Amino acid sequence: MNSPSRSAIARCLSASVFVGSLLAAPLHAAEAPHPKLVVTIAVDQFSADVFTEYRPLYQAGLKRLATGAVFPKGHQSHASTETCPGHSTILTGMRPARTGIIANDWQDPLLPRTINGKETFAVYCVDKPGPAGGSADKQVISPDSLLVPTLGDRMKARDPATQVVSIAGKDRSAVMLGGHHADLTLWWTPAGFVTYPDRASNIPKEIATTVNANVVRSYGQPSVLKLPPACAPKSRETKVTDEISIGTLKNLPAHSKRWRATPAMDAFTVDAALAAVKSFNLGGKHSTDLLAVSFSGTDYAGHYYGTEGAEMCTQQLALDQSIGRLLAGLDKTGIPYVVAMTADHGGIDTTERNKQRGVTEAARLDTNLLAANVSNAIQKHFPSLPKPVLLGGLEFANDVYLNAAIPADRRAEVLHATAQHYRNHPQVAVVFTKNELIAAEPPSGPVDEWTLLQRAKASFNAQRSGDLVVLLKPYISLYSLPRNVDTDYTASHGSPWGYDRRVPLVFWWKGIVGFEQPVAVETVDLAPTLAKLIGLDVPAGEFDGRALPVVQP
Repeated sequence: MNSPSRSAIARCLSASVFVGSLLAAPLHAAEAPHPKLVVTIAVDQFSADVFTEYRPLYQAGLKRLATGAVFPKGHQSHASTETCPGHSTILTGMRPARTGIIANDWQDPLLPRTINGKETFAVYCVDKPGPAGGSADKQVISPDSLLVPTLGDRMKARDPATQVVSIAGKDRSAVMLGGHHADLTLWWTPAGFVTYPDRASNIPKEIATTVNANVVRSYGQPSVLKLPPACAPKSRETKVTDEISIGTLKNLPAHSKRWRATPAMDAFTVDAALAAVKSFNLGGKHSTDLLAVSFSGTDYAGHYYGTEGAEMCTQQLALDQSIGRLLAGLDKTGIPYVVAMTADHGGIDTTERNKQRGVTEAARLDTNLLAANVSNAIQKHFPSLPKPVLLGGLEFANDVYLNAAIPADRRAEVLHATAQHYRNHPQVAVVFTKNELIAAEPPSGPVDEWTLLQRAKASFNAQRSGDLVVLLKPYISLYSLPRNVDTDYTASHGSPWGYDRRVPLVFWWKGIVGFEQPVAVETVDLAPTLAKLIGLDVPAGEFDGRALPVVQP
């Protein structure tokens, strides 16, 4: 065999050095963005599980975002995984314990009011309640219950010329993202997108006329839904009750509440967002502006139909297109922007389909656990106490409140009896008292390894949380059997378990060197990450989260 020539050896050595230099040096020069517009996208009930399952099918906006910095194991770290608490974490960088938004609704034992002539102690998270003894018949939507500033509030404090716009399918979503000083906070109603009554003049003309007219027209017409070919394998009917089945697409009559679970809801949210970008010239002036958009369609699809049928598949592909249209509209402005996307909570599939698929623990809520029924049971042991012993609505809530009228010298024994009553129920995982939660250390360590006590502590606010916090076992739906096909939900969220806590976090901008980081992070990391990207200094300790390393060295 002939030996290689000296020239051939030299060529090989030269090639080896060249290849080695390529491996040693970074293939891309990663640079931090210099955005004029910060865009935050929240997808209601967009669990990390749903994101991972449908990720191969995305072809538009979600596909683009998934080429950025992806944290597939994000967490809404707290126990009460509902819409209002979850949205409150995203742009404040703080957990509900500090935002004060412990649930969608809570009870205030010292604020009796009337609704439809009946006494109530309930407070809606974005309602500005009137005085004790007043009427709660008409809500006054307000950000007052949010105890901390949002990123937009901080940006405006640094630069008053900064513009903040928040648009969502739900009022609580828009308010929590927009904060206290937004220039425009919009949410969907059957009559179109609306805002605070004293700020109606801020609604851009295109939204007030064209967009809202289209919303009213769409809502008032039957919805004819088309199954995408990629969703055909998901199209299998599951019976929930004799009258209600899920899993296959069904056309809807005009004015159906389930219209909110069709692609139309998110499509009109994009229309409103792009109209607001144009009207306010967001990102087109000297200051850095903020646009927050919350898409609600996925949440309604999850509630009405669960996460694993043709309905959710259709919703996901439509959401992908809607986000794609939003990004394309932003591209046309030529304004440099950065996007952060996450969710307010995850969700669980319907009990009936979970049972079919081998989840033996799956069960619907025993209505004996509703506050009114527990109150009646406790009342039998304490017949002399004022009624009701416990305050609460018609749905299960983690927080349990004793009536303030119970005498001080009886409260300890009543609380003990109530706690024991819950603990004896086979669907209850754990019960914490207010004193236990006050004494507990703030949560720390890997968020996916937190104990139930740590998760409950992240939700706990001493001024608003209940006298007891009751957490159910895994795969217990927070809803009993639905009765009304148009209004009742079949699937829930709100638990402290992983399927309700896990959500994706994604960051994207033009030119980003994308990567995927599987380590568990929190949604409270989103705001400090954006603050760092735009050079906004925030004093240490004012965020519960941390700035994530989204710019690769």
